[in-house]
Order: sequence, then C-alpha cells, then structure tokens
Amino acid sequence: MKHLFILLAGLTIGFVTPGVAFAQNNTVPLVSDNPALEKRVLEVSNELRCLVCQNQTIADSNADLAVDLKNQVRQQLSEGRSKQEILNYMTERYGDFVLYNPPFNAATLMLWVGPFLLMLLGLIVLVRQIKQRKQELSKETFSAQEIERARQLLDRKLGNQ
Repeated sequence: MKHLFILLAGLTIGFVTPGVAFAQNNTVPLVSDNPALEKRVLEVSNELRCLVCQNQTIADSNADLAVDLKNQVRQQLSEGRSKQEILNYMTERYGDFVLYNPPFNAATLMLWVGPFLLMLLGLIVLVRQIKQRKQELSKETFSAQEIERARQLLDRKLGNQ
C-alpha cells in the first residue's frame, strides 16, 4: 500500500509539474519585422505601468499582462493609432494608474502628495517623541552618589580602550 502511494505521488508530480511550468509563461510577445514599429512600441510601452509589477513599465516587465499590453500597443500602432490615442485608450480602460507618470488631478492627488504627507507625519511623530523624551530626562534627578558611580564606570570603560 505504501509503495502504491509513493508511485501515485510520483506520477502526479511528474505529470503536473511540467504543466505548471508551461502555464507560467504561456504568453509569447509578438515582434514585428518593422524596426520603426518596434521603436514606437518601446516608446509607448515605456510610458505604461505594469499593473502586476507596479514598479516597472510594461517595456521592462515579462509578466503575462505586460506582454498582452505590449502586444495590444503593437497592434494599435500597426492599425495607425497615435501614441496619445493609445495612452487615452489604456487610461480609459485601466485608469490613470496605468500611466507610469500619471497626471496631477483630483483622482491622482494621493499618488503625488501621499508620500510627502507620510514623510511629514513621520517627522512630526519623531519631533514629538524627541521632545517628550527630553522632558522626561530633564525631570530625572540623580544623587551625587549616582553621578560619581556613572563617572567611575565611564572612566573604567574609557581606560580599557
């Protein structure tokens, strides 16, 4: 019974693993024979964000969605659409976030202002913490005996180096 289980597990892994590996990269980018078209595809693709990776353009990404979008850009360029028409189409379909440099408007306000607000909030919290700690330390008093003990410890530590 144990050997049958091992055999079935091995067969399952042997048949499933190649299918999973094949499924990972089943979108093949189309490449035109026209170098001018490919240059324009690259130009437009560098202005569109990969919606999967989010920190890359679709020109830099190998994600399936990015490859599909590049193929769509290639197809639309070969149909005679302009760069702006393609960018407008992608924006209508996916929103301003698909643009690698989204415009500054009400919908993208947090994309542009959010990081600065977070930095400002962090700075405010840091300053408050420093002030609070400073006040706590100023309220502490030490006896002459404690101060002398601290000096002895420092002298001993500095003397050893």
